[in-house]
This record gives sequence, structure tokens and C-alpha cells, in this order.
Amino acid sequence: MEKVKAGIIGASGYAGAELVRILMNHPQVDLVGINARSYLGQAISELYPGFYQTCDMVFEDADVVIEKSDVIFTALPHGASEAFAVKCAGKKIIDLGADFRLDDEADYQQWYNLPYQHKELHTESVYGLSEIHREQIKKARIIGNPGCYPTSISLGSYPALKNGIVDGTHVIIDSKSGVTGAGKGLSDNTHFPRTNEAFAPYKAGAHRHTPEIEQMLSEMAGEKVMVTFVPHLLPINRGIISTMYYPMKKDMTLEEVHKIYTETYKNEKFVRVLPLGKYADLKFVKFSNYCDISLHMDERNSTLIVVACIDNMFKGAAGQAVQNMNIMFGLEEDCGLNMIAPSF
Repeated sequence: MEKVKAGIIGASGYAGAELVRILMNHPQVDLVGINARSYLGQAISELYPGFYQTCDMVFEDADVVIEKSDVIFTALPHGASEAFAVKCAGKKIIDLGADFRLDDEADYQQWYNLPYQHKELHTESVYGLSEIHREQIKKARIIGNPGCYPTSISLGSYPALKNGIVDGTHVIIDSKSGVTGAGKGLSDNTHFPRTNEAFAPYKAGAHRHTPEIEQMLSEMAGEKVMVTFVPHLLPINRGIISTMYYPMKKDMTLEEVHKIYTETYKNEKFVRVLPLGKYADLKFVKFSNYCDISLHMDERNSTLIVVACIDNMFKGAAGQAVQNMNIMFGLEEDCGLNMIAPSF
């Protein structure tokens, strides 16, 4: 089988560099070009020394990368990917930014302060939550790769909402993320002296992933779901752990809920429902494409507590993007993604 030719626009950022790391080891992919506007002519190994003598590819002009690629990954800030999707006419594009995640343009305008520049593209884009939208992804040309927080929250919530066993009227969610989730650009809140040995919430009730979370949870529930979402910044490089608190609709034991979750995900390679009594721990998903889910019950208040953890750079970004590429090109879904976390 001829290998898929892949190119990356925005390969100098953390998600872009993670894509390079995955794709250079993918047995069915040739990574044929990388682009980063600020580093044209430089080798990626100059930015990330771990690539030295392993991947010394030079950043090229975006048009050159697009021309020689079958699929283009865009790892760019919001507002930048639509223009590349136009240039990629006839080719597949997987956007790791926010431009193709939201169904409603009004939500995008409210939370990202921009209109859609090319409305016609959004009629053919698919939200790329691999386990839930697999059939749509197979036929799609444009994928909006989900955000990292929404990935953990959606996978953790899906069986409960889909089966109508919890009340989604108003859901409380708290999530914790490693600092790479803020991107490569340095700010006061991500500066080492500020984050080291610190732990605090940020953008409480006002994070840009809120409409994306509500969009997916509402689709799962078949009715409007509202969330209060509070993210926190952990003093670690990578990983996300999300905790959802769902009031129960039905009188069920935790064992019965656990059976629903295990049945829902029994054929999903990258979602692991842990045995009862275990707690999802981000240590054991780091550098992997897995989402680990643990279930707990506050019996006094009849509340299901769902804990879901992922590696924000892998399953929350580059790994899920490659999983979507595998689906789009008819490859084995786990091809190039069979990494497991170190245990220490």
C-alpha cells in the first residue's frame, strides 16, 4: 500500500512538534513537509534538540508543503486555519485549532471574537471525536480536531448521557491541565517561577472550551446540556484530568453504571474503563493516546462522579489527529499510536 504523504503547517509549536514525533514513526506515513512561518529555512532540530540526527527536516513555505501532501495538519492559533483549508482544496485537512470545532458561528464570534471567513467550509467539516463520530470522519475532507479539555470530558460523559441515566440540566466540571496546554508562547501565568509549586484555577466559568463542551454533551444527551466549567493549571508539562459530577436520573448501583461504561467502550482501543475502586491517574496515560476513565458514586447525594484523564498533547491534540487521519484513509485506527505510558 502506498504511504500517505503528510504535511504540517505550524510545526514549531508543541502540538506541531508532537505531530512530527508521531508521524516520523508511523509505518504508513511519509512526513513530506513541515512549515513554521517564523522559522523558514531552519531545521526543527534547532528548536527541539531531541530531533537532532533523527529528524532534521527544514521548515518550508506553506504552499510547498501543501502541494506535496495528501493530508495537511494545521496546528495554528484560531482564525488562521480557514485560509489554509481554502488552499487545500481537494486535499484532506485536520485542524488542531478551534476554527472547525463549533457548529454555530455565533458561538465562535462570542468566544473567539471572529466571524467565519469561509462559511462554505463549515458545511463539510466534521468534529473529530474519533470514538463518537467515526462514520462521519471516514467520509470527511475537513476535520476539526477536538480541544483537549472537551476530549476528556466528552469521552468521560458519553455513556452516561447517551443512556439517559444522569441529569445533564446543569453539570459541574473541574479539570486540571499541564502547562503545555497553554501553548508555546510564554506568559506570566506560565512562566516557571509562577507555575512551579503552584496550583490554581483560571478562567473560571469563562473558558473558551465551554461552548465546545456543551455542544458535544448536548448532542450525546439529545437535549440542551449546560455546564459550569472550571479549569486549573498544574505545575507539570503534560496531562489532563477532568472530574464530572452528574446527578443520577435513575436508581442504579455503581456496578450497573460501570457495566454500561464497559459495554459502551468494549471495542474501543483507546478508552480504558478502569475496574471499580481504581482512580484514573494522568501518570499512566502520558505519552499515549489512551483515555482512562474511573467511576465513583456519592451515594448520599445520588451523584455519579466520573474521572477521565488523557495526555493533552497526545489524545488531546496530536494523537487524536493521527487517529482521525487513520480513519480517513482506511488505515488501522491504532496504526502508529501504540505507545503506552511509562510507569514511573
